[in-house]
Amino acid sequence: MMKWGEKPYHSLDYMLRERFGEKVYKVTLNGGMSCPNRDGKLGTRGCIFCSAGGSGDFAADSSLSITEQIDRQISILSAKRPIHKYIAYFQAFTNTYAPVEYLEKIFTEALSHPGIVALSIGTRPDCLGKDVVTLLSRLNRQKPVWVELGLQTIHEKTAAYIRRGYPLSCFEDAVKRLRSEDIEVIVHTILGLPGESTQDILNTMEYLNHQDIQGIKLQLLHVLRGTDLASDYEKGLFCTYERDEYISLVISCLEHLRPDMVIHRITGDGPKDLLISPLWASRKREVLNLLHHQMKENHNYQGRQTNWQIN
Repeated sequence: MMKWGEKPYHSLDYMLRERFGEKVYKVTLNGGMSCPNRDGKLGTRGCIFCSAGGSGDFAADSSLSITEQIDRQISILSAKRPIHKYIAYFQAFTNTYAPVEYLEKIFTEALSHPGIVALSIGTRPDCLGKDVVTLLSRLNRQKPVWVELGLQTIHEKTAAYIRRGYPLSCFEDAVKRLRSEDIEVIVHTILGLPGESTQDILNTMEYLNHQDIQGIKLQLLHVLRGTDLASDYEKGLFCTYERDEYISLVISCLEHLRPDMVIHRITGDGPKDLLISPLWASRKREVLNLLHHQMKENHNYQGRQTNWQIN
């Protein structure tokens, strides 16, 4: 059985300790941007699952400067535990959807902070123009820059339902251009999208095994108040996973992912004041403990169902 530290999968925490020599925490930032799926370029209602906060419900206050956002979160985190290194994570909405001069200003400000050791940027594959990639490449020579791409699924029928707004070819092109500049790529997937079977989800995992990506987030589908997804849920058009169903699915996903891929997330936090279903998702620690216990008992580990080897 393969292990990465104490876990049977290649966790983000393990990778960060290996790379930076100690535990590293993320500070979630808000650059005050919008999204082409909201401002009318592609649509006005956003992706079907996205809350009014644009997936940045835990991000800092956009009225503060980037330095103020970082300092405020460091103050809170360091009061609880000794931490010395942080990742600046631009999370809310689409964080390359602005003039490149503005992006350079806020990204440089984040990287200039003495506590920041890396920059992680959540965005869409269709919002990575040549000038933006050139900027990210330059910044990547100062400190590591990671780009987090919201793919969610490889299946076009599902992509149309969730109003993703771009084809799979756009994602593939973005990955190639980022990797040509040695920028690490992390891909967001959602498990439990309406209409998708377990095999559909595993097909997405297998597809990503063959893409030049360095990390993945396995996000449990959350039904959040005020979203169009919530309307379909309340109409009884789909069901969300029960806890044990989800744990079994995550284990299958991990076993089908190549072992060098870093697992940045295996569940997710839904804002408690917005979360409609599944309510068990708010007990994140319980879910992780059950997952780790089950994997240990059944000798599950990342890559078990693949032919990939760690070089």
